[in-house]
Amino acid sequence: MHKTDLTRASSLARFDEFCAKYDLDYQAMLRQFKLPLDLLEQPDSLISYSRMTRMLEHCAKVTDNPLFNVEYGVFQGASVFGRMLYLLKNAQTVGDSLTELMHYYHLHSNAGQVTSTIEGKMVIVSYEPVLQEGIPIRPAVDVALGVGKSLFKMLLGSHWQPAGVHFRSGPSCPPQNYKRILGITPQFNSTTNGWVFESRLLDLPLSDSDPALHSLMQEHLEKMDALSSRELPAYLQQLIKSLLPNGRVTIDLIANYMMLSPRSLQRYLSEEGTSFQKVLDETRQSMAQRYLRESAISLTQLAGILGYSDLPAFSRAFQRWYQLSPREWRKEHGIEPSSRLRPQRQNRPDWLR
Repeated sequence: MHKTDLTRASSLARFDEFCAKYDLDYQAMLRQFKLPLDLLEQPDSLISYSRMTRMLEHCAKVTDNPLFNVEYGVFQGASVFGRMLYLLKNAQTVGDSLTELMHYYHLHSNAGQVTSTIEGKMVIVSYEPVLQEGIPIRPAVDVALGVGKSLFKMLLGSHWQPAGVHFRSGPSCPPQNYKRILGITPQFNSTTNGWVFESRLLDLPLSDSDPALHSLMQEHLEKMDALSSRELPAYLQQLIKSLLPNGRVTIDLIANYMMLSPRSLQRYLSEEGTSFQKVLDETRQSMAQRYLRESAISLTQLAGILGYSDLPAFSRAFQRWYQLSPREWRKEHGIEPSSRLRPQRQNRPDWLR
């Protein structure tokens, strides 16, 4: 996985609801493609865009619906943008909203690009996935154009009367099926993936715009933009936490999971001023402290949770980190796990006496 393979979990907004329409077990789909089962509860977290598109391609196959992802894009609509939606809805004009979508899109996903061009009296708003060779592009484009329809309909209301919708690919089913979902027959084998509408519509004001909320969201996104370069280590830490209890975590294992070579992963981390071993140690230290403070599990169990082969290996690592053994660390911090296991005596209610 390259840096361009990360997207917000909000890219799968309402996935559970949409799968239910087709009697699909959405958690089984997530599990099969090794995506976090709790991603719907953590829309700002990062997930692999490649794994997501492969899963969506699989969904289209198992439902025998080649337009599964076009429908899904329309169904989830602008909710895909998470908190960024507040910025888009509160811009002054439709054109301002589009400009901010293009400017901040990388904070939503590094795996695609939104652009716009004006040709005569028409504006073309295009989406182009940025994916490794071999990763299916059609699901990404289908979802994006479905989302585009819902977004522009939300911004333009009754003024939304597109002049065209374009796909680089050929049709996956009869064109009239696309029209049923998108409201217009697409032009296939085109030079772009995108929507076409009159450029004069960009000047329309957004009637419900709230300038104060817009300023607040813009400030928030600017702060996110400053932090975005450090998100790869955070993603790696999240991944390590989920894989450690299954056994020893190595750079080869993580790199393979992220669809990277170990050398590329180390290079990316080096650019952010860290290394795989440093992130692994920091993750283990953080987990060890939390368990030692909040849990009464045995040190042998903790060693297993942290991916160590046995207790002595964990103890040696802990000694290296803190110059103390785990037991000494607990004692120094005044933690007595056995006392926390003993439930406090409570008075029984009168009706139980």
